Amino acid sequence: MGLIDVNKPIIPLSGVAQMLNAKLRTLRMYEEKGLLPPCEGSKKLYSINDLRIIAFVHYLASFKKVNANGVRFVLELLNEHVDKEQKEALLASVEEVIEKVSPKEIEGEFEDF
Repeated sequence: MGLIDVNKPIIPLSGVAQMLNAKLRTLRMYEEKGLLPPCEGSKKLYSINDLRIIAFVHYLASFKKVNANGVRFVLELLNEHVDKEQKEALLASVEEVIEKVSPKEIEGEFEDF
């Protein structure tokens, strides 16, 4: 993937919601609680790498029912105590799980976060 800059913020939150089959309202709630990667500039755009973290946050909150403080703690552990290789392996395994989630499970995602 030499031609694609996975760190360049190009995806709006609405696009992230579509890619994750998540509700925009849910992702905005994560954003308000400070669980999403910070955005650079005035436009709120996310990179492909940010998308992976947002998918992980969504997985923890909506499917594993982890509350905001728990998600924040897991992200802190991931960022401060896990090396890059282990982090990539964890995110890849979560992506595999998310791909197997049925549309009915997505429709009933946890809104009372």
